[in-house]
Amino acid sequence: MLVLVAPGQGAQTPGFLTPWLDLPGAADRLAAWSDAIGLDLAHYGTQGDADAIRDTAVAQPLLVAAGILSASALGDITPGAVAGHSVGEITAAAYTGVLTDDDALRLVRKRGLAMADAAAVTETGMAALLGGDPEVTLPHLEKLGLTPANVNGAGQVVAAGTKEQLAALEADKPEGVRKVVTLKVAGAFHTQHMAPAVAALEEAAKGLTPADPKFAYVSNRDGKTVTTGADVISRLVGQVANPVRWDLCMETFQELGVTALIEVCPGGTLTGLAKRALKGVKTLAVKTPEDLDAARALVAEHS
Repeated sequence: MLVLVAPGQGAQTPGFLTPWLDLPGAADRLAAWSDAIGLDLAHYGTQGDADAIRDTAVAQPLLVAAGILSASALGDITPGAVAGHSVGEITAAAYTGVLTDDDALRLVRKRGLAMADAAAVTETGMAALLGGDPEVTLPHLEKLGLTPANVNGAGQVVAAGTKEQLAALEADKPEGVRKVVTLKVAGAFHTQHMAPAVAALEEAAKGLTPADPKFAYVSNRDGKTVTTGADVISRLVGQVANPVRWDLCMETFQELGVTALIEVCPGGTLTGLAKRALKGVKTLAVKTPEDLDAARALVAEHS
């Protein structure tokens, strides 16, 4: 059973879209999306430096555009389930037919702008904790006033909060944590700091007409399989201010009988977690078009 997954913010790197523009029709699709949302995706995806593409309002549409392009390049496939980490849930919603590609790009543009505005209110950020036991880590984060914004499984927890709280974490790491790594994001996503963005997304969602998912859609709010488009959209709206439970998504993949997992562009983060948490499951990260043949072979073997 094949699972198709889409990464979240922080997976982007300078120039990562460059090789994808050589695919037939890719440049035209990107140009049309750029016109629709008022953001030059090709420019930022090929020429934007690390600081430019760290901007939440830029990074999120870039990731969704890249995910949709790379997923469609796999051809007409039938995964057993789809899921996305954070903003990757919008990529997954487009792939499973809940949203049209155009609606997905319009929604993620509004999401990115709303979250950037919310992040500007207070200087906040996120940091990954390497090593440690969540049963020890989570109470320690609570003591410091931090939120476990991503509980990713395989022992990985991402903390979010103010710069002062993150500095306190660096100075006072939970027992067993080897290192605290600052992430390439511009705010404390999936915490109460993002509450203003929820209202903006609720307004944006009123103009959508979602379809029900064509494939099993696993929500990172709680790892549950969602069966209606309306429920998917509701979860997408509330998710910006609630923790990502990728650990529960991977548990659901196991319950569904996953045998292979493909992560769309810019892949790497979620396949890394799967290698540690989903033993025996074949994984492949689609980073450039050169990975497509291997991905199609995996699809043929496991769909």
